Amino acid sequence: MSEKELGKKLDQCIADSVVKLGAGLGLGIVFSVVFFKRHTWPIAFGLGGGLGMAYSNCQNDLRSQYLQHRTKEQ
Repeated sequence: MSEKELGKKLDQCIADSVVKLGAGLGLGIVFSVVFFKRHTWPIAFGLGGGLGMAYSNCQNDLRSQYLQHRTKEQ
């Protein structure tokens, strides 16, 4: 993998992580205020879910070069 390609994938991972963490934080705050009477665990749960999704996406993006796609032989 070239350095440019790796840099591009890492930039995408960071941007995706920021978006997913922000969405998890936002949903956690909304659920905390609306449904759970200002408890903090929905915020932590939302951040953890966002971080987990971001990590999984980054891992798949960085490993995608090693996948071999087979075609159906007829």
